[in-house]
Amino acid sequence: MEVDGRRVSVIGLGCWQFGTRGWGYGTVFGEREAHAIVERALELGVTLFDTAELYGRGASERILGKALGDRVDSVFLATKFLPLLPTPRRLVAHCEASLRRLGAERVALYQLHLPNPLVPLGRQMEGMRRVLDRGLAAHAGVSNYSRHRWLAADRALGRPVLANQVRYNLLQRGAERDLVPFAAREGRLVVAYSPLAQGLLGGRYGPDTLPVDLRRRNPLFTPANLARAEVLLDTLRRVASGHGATPGQVALAYLCAQPPVVVIPGARSVAQIEESAAAADLRLSPDELGRLRAAAAAFVPDRRRALAQRVTRMAQRR
Repeated sequence: MEVDGRRVSVIGLGCWQFGTRGWGYGTVFGEREAHAIVERALELGVTLFDTAELYGRGASERILGKALGDRVDSVFLATKFLPLLPTPRRLVAHCEASLRRLGAERVALYQLHLPNPLVPLGRQMEGMRRVLDRGLAAHAGVSNYSRHRWLAADRALGRPVLANQVRYNLLQRGAERDLVPFAAREGRLVVAYSPLAQGLLGGRYGPDTLPVDLRRRNPLFTPANLARAEVLLDTLRRVASGHGATPGQVALAYLCAQPPVVVIPGARSVAQIEESAAAADLRLSPDELGRLRAAAAAFVPDRRRALAQRVTRMAQRR
């Protein structure tokens, strides 16, 4: 797809894992692998790269900028501001700091990482307007916003907020209710993070094969939920076998079949970005899409662990 005449690949690269030790950076992989991943992504036609000041406390931006080198201004580069104190002055200053780490003159998309309901949205969007007017970013974006709040951001900014980055995958399809139809109707983008449900939809994990990294905190990776996801995983395997593809590629292709959606899977190896990028060429039939939706709708998560974690956090705050 195109934005202002610039090609945006439907399969991008999410860079949360770069510099983040919880994802194995520094032990499982390091800067050399990160540079190889970015280089291979560029060779495969990936133009969308997403990072944030939060990732690795700025390390992700530095690693990505170094890997892109003099190509940093030719890709569709996106980063995010963590709006803990989102005054206009701080928003501009943090964008400038991100640009220094990235080695870029401007980014294509500057995003508010999450809603901050304690600060008036108009105040936050005043900062975003200054970023755009100073040429530090080509477009404004938000992340984890409802459709109602997305529209409010439009009004506060006085111009369209191009993109909303949200958690969207076959197990978590809330974006399909209103965000995806709105984006398709208005010519916006839904940027799907965690498009493989942090790897669950790749088919590698099961009740007896649990992750050992950050995913241990994700309620989807309980033995109960992994067992409940098996119907969907089996459907993914069956559809994949008909295309000579992998379950993960089918899961990505499902999202890419929704016109305004672009996806940003992460990668910790060249093989992973190669697998993800190939999903851009996978075309699923209406029947296959319907089978995947039906199997996804049958997944009802066990929320007991998530509830227990919430109660524990509330108790710790007292």
